[in-house]
Amino acid sequence: MKIGRLVFRVVPAAVLALGLAACSAPDTRPESAGSALEEPVKVEHRFGTTEIGAVPQRVVTVDLQWTDVMLAMGVDPVGYTVDPLMPESGVPWQEMPAGAEPLQVADGLPIERIASLEPDLIVGAHSIPDRKTYRLLSEIAPTVPTLDERQVTPWQDLVELAGKVLDDPGTARDVVDSVDQEVAQAAEDLPGLEGRTFALAQYVVGDGMYIVADGQDGSSVFFQQLEMEMYPPVKRRGEETGEQRIAVSTERADLLRADFLAFLVNGGDEGDLADIPGFDRLPGTVAVLDYPSIVALNTPTPLSVPHALDTLRPHLEEAAGTPQT
Repeated sequence: MKIGRLVFRVVPAAVLALGLAACSAPDTRPESAGSALEEPVKVEHRFGTTEIGAVPQRVVTVDLQWTDVMLAMGVDPVGYTVDPLMPESGVPWQEMPAGAEPLQVADGLPIERIASLEPDLIVGAHSIPDRKTYRLLSEIAPTVPTLDERQVTPWQDLVELAGKVLDDPGTARDVVDSVDQEVAQAAEDLPGLEGRTFALAQYVVGDGMYIVADGQDGSSVFFQQLEMEMYPPVKRRGEETGEQRIAVSTERADLLRADFLAFLVNGGDEGDLADIPGFDRLPGTVAVLDYPSIVALNTPTPLSVPHALDTLRPHLEEAAGTPQT
């Protein structure tokens, strides 16, 4: 086993154990936005339906996926939430416009600050965790939270939706095609990945391990596009428990024995890997990554996927049995 050694960030919270909540009513608030859409876009989501009747001019993004989607679509958010666990220099693959307002979320979403930005659209995912938060945001502007029961929506679905809301489906297609072609090229360059198994996991020091176990989750799509398959024991455990991200003790290193493992030590460093019996004897390629790199995989976006490809390239080459250059 070869462990990829990248820079660690000490982080206190679980990255992969995302939680989402239940349902609500349609949002039919009038909007003060840009030009009227030919037909209103009705977005079905976990809390009901949001109707958007005009092209938004002032968008607030309250999750990294949506921030990246809007940037990729050529839209500068007027406000965006900041992940406090990212490097002080910011998200490595983002170039935020100078006029965008960073919103701190250490104490929860700053509802009043968001309102002061006078948005005509608010978009987010797990940072809108419940019906109460959704309603508060909906009183400010039409709000789009998590679309369905998946903890992480495939970024392609978000780009397609953005194309409808922004009345720019052509740009949306171009964004999706460009990134998907980059992943397809990597798969072509590394044919040895076909049929190889993958696992995406973290160890929260002092707590336990969390492993992505849902093949429909957005974090799994990237690996599947590389012609890889979820490690069967993890998939079975997810089906048995109904958990999209299974929580297991550090004694379950057997669930990490995929051909390729992307792993985060959350709240510690490589020395804490000793807490996981058998970790040093895992048979596959093990990439122990830093926080941004795991986020790039766990909540993938049209901007983070190219970054992830660059970061993981030597590890993917090893897993594919391809000589590294």
